[in-house]
Amino acid sequence: MQTGEAVTLVHGEEELLARTRHLFETATDVACAANDLGTWTMRQEPEWLDAAALSRRGDVRVRKIFRPGMLLDPVSAQQVATARDRHGAQIRITTEDINETIIFDRRLAVLAGDVRAGRRSYSVITQPEVVQGVTSLFEAAWRSATDLALYDARIAEVRELAPRVLDLLAQGAKDESAARILGLGVRTYRRRVAGLMDALGAESRFQAGVRARELGLV
Repeated sequence: MQTGEAVTLVHGEEELLARTRHLFETATDVACAANDLGTWTMRQEPEWLDAAALSRRGDVRVRKIFRPGMLLDPVSAQQVATARDRHGAQIRITTEDINETIIFDRRLAVLAGDVRAGRRSYSVITQPEVVQGVTSLFEAAWRSATDLALYDARIAEVRELAPRVLDLLAQGAKDESAARILGLGVRTYRRRVAGLMDALGAESRFQAGVRARELGLV
């Protein structure tokens, strides 16, 4: 662990859990931004970062922003819907780049860092001015994000075809051939590919394949 005046750098989920567990036990407002469900997963005690545990405490507001690529995985999409429907988490989806963050009661922020040697680093921030700045960024992302139900309805058809489309893209199949295999018109197929790229935050088909592998979709 490395400590500065306003920032404490911790390494790995176990150390992060040791420093933040008491906050999950007492916070009344938890805001979270993540690219996928894996960033804030605590392998030792995953329930501390789950909306179910927070909702059992009663009057706790939980807001979560995710990137849309996570919704392409049916299992992840169901987990997010469960957090909303059963545990009262407010969830929105953004196509913009986000800082993977957790904010407790607007008093403390945790920023996820890079993964090195199999462990992710986290910056625990307590300086009020810095926390305020991080909170402002989250609130701006929250305002511009789309409600989970609305975005999920848009992406449902893309999710259904995603594995087959990704496989055809990996094979280098021409649009006409891929559309014929899927029983779609060429224009419809291209719209599905465009929707898939948008959900993955990819600017090219190659980049879409790379991002899909990162998310474990292929």
